[in-house]
Amino acid sequence: MKVQVLTTPGCSNCIVLEKILDQLGIIYDLIDVTEKPEYLEKYPIFTAPGLVIDGKLEFTGIPKKDDLKKKFS
Repeated sequence: MKVQVLTTPGCSNCIVLEKILDQLGIIYDLIDVTEKPEYLEKYPIFTAPGLVIDGKLEFTGIPKKDDLKKKFS
């Protein structure tokens, strides 16, 4: 399973999502969309963070921990 977190500089919500993923033991890649704007073309998020799982944008913003658990169980 490939997990990517789409972030922007200074994004406090992104840090919250990263902490939740860390607590769940999920390995993920951080993608700064200001450095890689091609990700915004592929995944048009209007609010960070965006959570991409296996090439599909699953969440924007901070998902509920229970919803995340369901995705990864």
